Amino acid sequence: SEPAASTAAPSAPAATTPAAAPAAAEQVSGGTATAAVTPPAAPTVNKGDNAWMMTSAVLVLLMTIPGLALFYGGLVRTKNMLSVLAHVFYTVCVVIVIWALYGYSMAFTGGTTPYVGGFTKMFLTGVTPEAATGTFTAGANISELVFVCFQMTFAAITPALIVGAFAERMKFSAVALFIPLWVTLIYFPMAHMVWYWAGPDAIVAAHAAVQAATDEAARTAAQANLDAVLADAGQIFLWGGIDFAGGTVVHINAGIAGLVGALIVGPRIGYGKELMPPHSLVQTMIGATLLWVGWFGFNAGSALEASGSAALAMTNTFIATAAAALSWMFAEWITKGKPSLLGALSGCIAGLVAVTPAAGFAGPMGALVLGLIAGVVCLFFVAVVKNALGYDDALDVFGIHCVGGIVGAILTGVLVNPALGGTGIYDYVAGAVADYNMQTQLMAQIKAVALTLVWSGVGSAVLYKIVDVVVGLRPTPEAEREGLDLSDHGERAYNM
Repeated sequence: SEPAASTAAPSAPAATTPAAAPAAAEQVSGGTATAAVTPPAAPTVNKGDNAWMMTSAVLVLLMTIPGLALFYGGLVRTKNMLSVLAHVFYTVCVVIVIWALYGYSMAFTGGTTPYVGGFTKMFLTGVTPEAATGTFTAGANISELVFVCFQMTFAAITPALIVGAFAERMKFSAVALFIPLWVTLIYFPMAHMVWYWAGPDAIVAAHAAVQAATDEAARTAAQANLDAVLADAGQIFLWGGIDFAGGTVVHINAGIAGLVGALIVGPRIGYGKELMPPHSLVQTMIGATLLWVGWFGFNAGSALEASGSAALAMTNTFIATAAAALSWMFAEWITKGKPSLLGALSGCIAGLVAVTPAAGFAGPMGALVLGLIAGVVCLFFVAVVKNALGYDDALDVFGIHCVGGIVGAILTGVLVNPALGGTGIYDYVAGAVADYNMQTQLMAQIKAVALTLVWSGVGSAVLYKIVDVVVGLRPTPEAEREGLDLSDHGERAYNM
């Protein structure tokens, strides 16, 4: 196989110890290193890490089917239950196929631009059982096929989140066309921009070559090679933006696409005039808790190793989620007089979303504060902003995923501060955790959020319009009133 560092980048720039932490490109490339760097031993595949990453990939699939499908399905009316399940299940299946054909290559190979990868690994060319790819520890690899499967599940769940925004009023044929277009033109470039980099093996080896150079010509050539390795990364990574497990790539990306879709397709018939309560909060409860369980694969798996970084992400995923569920529930209790189960479950998801970018960067107390903030902020957008503006985001994809993702992505830039219990960001060139500068890091986070909003918001709007022209977005009013289960699928969720 190819050298591990050049085959694919780890899923997110994050870790907790000098042995396992990556460097944001802005920081690894700054300054002249003084610490001696010993070239790592030949990369080897760690069977324990492999086993953990296989487990994590399956956990992320569990999040989507059945987790997300049941969470969303329980929130719609009976006549649209199967429609939502079909949207989610179709999305998983079609994205898995596309990922294997060309998606992995577009996201995790170097291209001619930092905005999207190339096609050198189309059809998984060269990704054999013997191929390895880097983690966050120089010299420690996992099987590349395992990394392919892990990232495949991220690619599958992200567009599945979108369908909740326009639930109950978009034709299946429109979803069937929109999802492949969206993952190709929006998700794959975003994953590349945030998560693609050369990896620690390449950086450490290139820096060791600089130190080993014996004359000026050799040193100049080695430094040029090091600079090229550092530049082999996605645009947001080059800006120094950090995102442990997908605050930008997954949640803001899907959340803004959902809002745009809800606005373009328009509100459900009777929205604001008829009651549209969830048909089964029991199923929503089951789905939400499956999401929480699966999210440990999502967040802790993004460490790519069974390491202290994974343990930190696991801890934060417990704490932030519980804090957000409680903050939403108590805030709703105070403002509305009753603590609803739906509110607690919504807060749970908001906490999971917010901690995703911070999971391996914040300390546990930082995660606690993040969860408390996210629960209240997302409740405000769902209960106040949505009603004030009157848009029909059916299952609050924007209010929870986009808003929660923004809160988490920006506060990650604060909570990573070692003075606040964060891990800092490791600099592989200097061989130490880099100096923290809040202004610099916050600016990088804000730029990452802004680019995600524009890329996905504008790009999604164009794709919705194309789909509308080709197959039409919306069913007839008669079909919508009848319910999409019968009109699109000829089935009923329940026989009564």
